Amino acid sequence: MCLLLLLLAAGPAMAEGESRPNIVFVMADDLEYGTLPYFPNITRELVQRGTSFDRHFVTNSWCCPSRSSILRSQYVHSHGVWTNTPPEGGFDRFHTSDLERSTIGTWMKQAGYRTGLMGKYLNHYPGGTADEKFVPPGWDEWDVPVRRLYEEYDYRLNENGSVRDYGFGESDYLSDVLAGKARQFISGSKGEPFFLYLAPIGPHNPANPAVRHANAFAGALAPRTPSFNQLDVSEEPEWLRSRPSLEEPIIDQVDERYRARMRSMLGVDDLVGAVVDELRKTGQLDNTYIFFTSDNGFHLGTHRLRQGKTTPFEEAIKVPLIVRGPGIKAEATVTRLTSSVDLAMTFAELGGAVAPPFAEGRSLVPFLKGRPPPVWRRNVLVEFARPTDESSAAQTPVPPYRALRTERYKYVRYATGESQLYDLREDPYELRNLAGHADPELVRGLRERLDAMVACSGPTCRQADLRQSSNNDG
Repeated sequence: MCLLLLLLAAGPAMAEGESRPNIVFVMADDLEYGTLPYFPNITRELVQRGTSFDRHFVTNSWCCPSRSSILRSQYVHSHGVWTNTPPEGGFDRFHTSDLERSTIGTWMKQAGYRTGLMGKYLNHYPGGTADEKFVPPGWDEWDVPVRRLYEEYDYRLNENGSVRDYGFGESDYLSDVLAGKARQFISGSKGEPFFLYLAPIGPHNPANPAVRHANAFAGALAPRTPSFNQLDVSEEPEWLRSRPSLEEPIIDQVDERYRARMRSMLGVDDLVGAVVDELRKTGQLDNTYIFFTSDNGFHLGTHRLRQGKTTPFEEAIKVPLIVRGPGIKAEATVTRLTSSVDLAMTFAELGGAVAPPFAEGRSLVPFLKGRPPPVWRRNVLVEFARPTDESSAAQTPVPPYRALRTERYKYVRYATGESQLYDLREDPYELRNLAGHADPELVRGLRERLDAMVACSGPTCRQADLRQSSNNDG
């Protein structure tokens, strides 16, 4: 018993008999689902050679809460990083809550991996609680912007505790700098297994492209899905019902923003190409898992939102997830519900690390190995809170909410007392809110499942996410 307690206190350890693959995790910033076919390296090297998870959702459709969930395999109510800014969120909240003592970085390092994080860490890093040279525990290589990261030019980079300024030269473009550092990290591994977390900025606003991509996607238009500039919002919550439909000048701005985002993603695509090229050149590609995803989605005219995220709609919470690696079936698709809390658990199992007791996700390894588990989650939880700071709160019109995504339904409960319910089998674009006239028994069952997810902690989350309603609604 004493030995068990000591092992738990020490955190994750190397599991005996496990293989030692490399793991590269690439996470775009604000990339919506459905755009990957436009990017040749991602398509050719990942989508066509890997498995796509077609129902992958984030725990929160805002950068910092979502990234915190990925780092710790916890839902937002457990890690407590609710927003992008202090005091409720941002890097300061994560740091002062001592969450850095146990993240996927520390787990993998304790398991014997060489670790690196390059690109965006958490919003407002290093904030007011750490200096520009601060490097969190668990990372052997640290190349993270501390100023003006979203511009991708004229920024300052913390390079392993030394700060360096970059300018406006073509070679200073952040995605390209990260690609070069990733190449060096991979080539310098010298047989040691590595875990590389790559977090480029694209396509986050202002979505500045590399010079070579400045004229790409000329004339491209944002997708005109059925939810674009939604016609009827009469049964929606007040925050959406009060929004006017988009006029032509606004739609033109939406299209220009779409083109800018697509151009900036070409830099991310080149980064992916550089990583795969270096892995192939150094003979490590066949022993490396490559994951590609995004921290949240993005609205581009959908549901009358000219831009943005933070909503419970599919456009904001559903993101791509592609995995390529040893034994993974090419051009395969997994349609089961998965969540961003699953990523760290998956990395840990692949690398032989033992996740700590507070972790709340599920490993995706059975799907990667072509052996889907007989029992799998039926519920995905999404949580959102607005910051108390007025300037930060002005970024989103959305009230706080908790949302449940099941195989068939989405149920949303707002702090205002309003709710949304969509039958995604019949209404995949979420155009008809059924909350006001749905079967009370259906609503009751979904409400109970949502309550169970909100109340869960650690292992109990893997019980709550299995819960069904009595009418077996999916």
